[in-house]
Amino acid sequence: MASAVAVFHRISYRKLVSWLLGQPRRMAPSRSWGSLGLPCSSSLCSTPADLLLLLLPGRRSQLCRGASPGPVWVLPPHCPTMRQSLSSRASAPLSLFWPLRSSDSLCSSSNGSTGGKMSSSSSTSSSNSDGQGKPKPKSPFHKRGSLQSTTSPDLSGVSGPKTLKPQRSLPGTPVSLTHYPIDLRTSMEEKYKEIAEELFTRSMAESEMRSAPYEFPEDSPIEQLEERRHRLERQISQDIKLEPEILLRAKQDFMKIDSAADLELMKEASVDTVDDGFKEREMPMEREYQRVSISGEEKCGVPFTDLVDAAKCVVKALFIREKYIKRSMQSFCKTTAHSLQDLGMKPVDVGVYDDIPETPVDADAPVHPPVSDTHPYDNQDPKNMPADTGYGCKMVDGVVHVYTKKVNMDKSSELDLLYPDLKEYIADMNVMMALIINGPVKSFCYRRLQYLSSKYQMHILLNEMKELAAQKKVPHRDFYNIRKVDTHIHASSCMNQKHLLRFIKRAMKKYPEEIVHIERGRGQTLKEVFESMNLTAFDLSVDTLDMHADRNTFHRFDKFNAKYNPIGESILREIFIKTDNHIEGKYFAHIVKEVMADLEESKYQNSELRLSIYGRSRDEWDKLAQWAVKHRVYSDNVRWLVQVPRLFDVYHTKKQLANFQEMLENIFMPLFEVSIDPRSHPELHLFLQHVVGFDSVDDESKPEHHIFNLDSPLPANWTEEDNPPYSYYLYYTYANMTVLNHLRRRRGFHTFVLRPHCGEAGPIHHLVSGFMLSENISHGLLLRKAPVLQYLYYLAQIGIAMSPLSNNSLFLSYHRNPLMEYLSRGLMVSLSTDDPLQFHFTKEPLMEEYSIAAQVWKLSSCDMCELARNSVLMSGFSHKAKSYWLGPSYSREGPESNDIRRTNVPDIRVAYRSETLTEELHLIIHAVRTEELDAIDEEDSLTMGPLPGQR
Repeated sequence: MASAVAVFHRISYRKLVSWLLGQPRRMAPSRSWGSLGLPCSSSLCSTPADLLLLLLPGRRSQLCRGASPGPVWVLPPHCPTMRQSLSSRASAPLSLFWPLRSSDSLCSSSNGSTGGKMSSSSSTSSSNSDGQGKPKPKSPFHKRGSLQSTTSPDLSGVSGPKTLKPQRSLPGTPVSLTHYPIDLRTSMEEKYKEIAEELFTRSMAESEMRSAPYEFPEDSPIEQLEERRHRLERQISQDIKLEPEILLRAKQDFMKIDSAADLELMKEASVDTVDDGFKEREMPMEREYQRVSISGEEKCGVPFTDLVDAAKCVVKALFIREKYIKRSMQSFCKTTAHSLQDLGMKPVDVGVYDDIPETPVDADAPVHPPVSDTHPYDNQDPKNMPADTGYGCKMVDGVVHVYTKKVNMDKSSELDLLYPDLKEYIADMNVMMALIINGPVKSFCYRRLQYLSSKYQMHILLNEMKELAAQKKVPHRDFYNIRKVDTHIHASSCMNQKHLLRFIKRAMKKYPEEIVHIERGRGQTLKEVFESMNLTAFDLSVDTLDMHADRNTFHRFDKFNAKYNPIGESILREIFIKTDNHIEGKYFAHIVKEVMADLEESKYQNSELRLSIYGRSRDEWDKLAQWAVKHRVYSDNVRWLVQVPRLFDVYHTKKQLANFQEMLENIFMPLFEVSIDPRSHPELHLFLQHVVGFDSVDDESKPEHHIFNLDSPLPANWTEEDNPPYSYYLYYTYANMTVLNHLRRRRGFHTFVLRPHCGEAGPIHHLVSGFMLSENISHGLLLRKAPVLQYLYYLAQIGIAMSPLSNNSLFLSYHRNPLMEYLSRGLMVSLSTDDPLQFHFTKEPLMEEYSIAAQVWKLSSCDMCELARNSVLMSGFSHKAKSYWLGPSYSREGPESNDIRRTNVPDIRVAYRSETLTEELHLIIHAVRTEELDAIDEEDSLTMGPLPGQR
């Protein structure tokens, strides 16, 4: 039987009466049944207790036609009185509802003696009034199948009461009318009425409860929002000629816009235009949203003197970063730079260079950049490359110096290419190290971070529905078709296990006799390599490869590195995922190109793959460039970063390197040579056009036995077996990159950035070096333990490429990952995959990363789109590409930088981030303005001397 059945629990008289007598009168207030839309006949319902409750198994329209297939349950119109003996009925269950036979019609087509008529909320206007012509009140339960009805004459016919035979016992044992005469009255009738009202009201409320585990305000639940949106769309689509004010009011009601400014903006945008592609679908900027502000003089919650001292330290740290970032021609946050300029400080002199001309992108340009008809590696003719400048270069104390002549390279002919010397860097490093352990500064920064978290939660509570509505108004755009960049992924592990397995099997079948390895002077074919392992293509499986990180790799970076070897054999790693081998990286090029093809097929996913330069020989750069150019490994969706493993101790032990300066020369001298004369390394010149920066990689948890200071040996004198510390590697990488950037900028070539692995594990000073020298970093997990550095990373908007799945297998469990905390506070974070070969299972590892993060942290669509936008902003793709992906104004400040048609990020979210950052900067800048930025005494354990060239 398709009909639904309402079940009420049994209630014995004894329990019910004792419970009712002991309860205060807190039941639902007595109301006339007319107010509930349930009018009763005067002849049948003479008292308020003569309650008629109808539980309909089918639609009420079916019931009104007398065609209900299931039982109809009604409360008897007369109930037994309390004057009768309760003991005779104490053991019998009380059934409040009685079944009607399906033949008993509840919807009489003609008026009987009662003169009543059955009506529903969908009845015509003629049935909405009683016998006297008075309109009946509208039922508050119109959403359900409640009946507004009087009782049928069949229930009180002249022949007397009829025994009702139920088809099913509800709520207990079937009871006939002979047990309870219908002419009895009870003193508990008011109680019964209240019980029935409360049960009915409660059942209505419970049936309308939403299934979501969180609650929305009653005035704007999702269901009502969707209903209003569809109603508005239908109204507009039907082209009803309404007054403009009426239509604007409908829009205003839908968006819950309260301000006159927004209403005026709606009027300006209400002009109907023909849908003419991307150009005509211009979205109005959302100017108004609910803001949270703090009033009063002391807004930060600390004494003003503590605020001034902490603000001085924070401003000093920001000036240090600005100096190093601008000298190396990396990007510094514009909002922060403008705030620092308000202090009257002189900007850092980085030299004057002509801007590289670029064709501006039109505001109505499509979201996809134009594709070139020619391959970028086609133009290999050295005659078409820039000419030689005649400069010379050599490395002095670990840093390359450029001279105007190739002979007699001395101080008189040296080019003035700025870079911070070692003494200056050590002094600034000491200032930063003392700053992050200063107690009052730590307390101040911790309070500000807690405030930022709370403010974000308040913003979400107030504006989440508005952000969602703004996203729904954007045609076509959603999370799947906005640009996302995998800002941290290694090329040697950019494929998943299944992809690599299929490629190995395909290579075994296609190239079995190809010589792929030299063993003891004799060439080995691919077939012989696998035969020496007693393996065939059929034997291979994902489990056999054993390249996925598991619980055994947690805090064991050595075991993780071993996972790069298929089947545990380093020879297979050399054959399949190396660029420099006997087959010149042929297999690796093929599999990387297949990954690129997958990215191009997805259209909206991009990657920045890391390729390794070890610094063991001078020709590594040429071999890498020849690998890329020969095999035409290129995609518009991919850019390269060059990672330098910190493995000097290993190479020195193997007698491959004599000192650390030799390693630096092998890394940087070819780059200076090709920048001076591109024709000397034509393939490298072409390859560098798609390289965006440098990365420094290795296990950060390795203990460091040396402290970098002025007593540290220079690179030419570093012949120790111990590995140089992290900051030593980073400084010399930064110094040489800075000189190289100035040289390349003079020549009109693009420059590089420094984006190292930083803060994944190890000591906290890694993050200090990253703050001073790097444009972006990868991981940054240790920021959760350093409130001062976390606050500085926020104020400077330093990009952090986070990989929660990678961290989950190596250093930090997923639920403890601070990504959501960083995002809520406003740090510039993005999601990345790191090593899909070890951590992911699907063909789209970046989407897998997003999906898991969304499930674990319950990210909204706006959160995910913001992460995707951050990934594009911190990526190394060209300014022109970002202009197409994010909009031509993406480099501006505030909501003007956002184009929701391309990013799907609401202007409300961008405005909130911008205004919050501006307020934080204003707080510390205003505190510093109260007095000069003086040096703090040594007693305060801080050395706060002014920067060179600044007052």
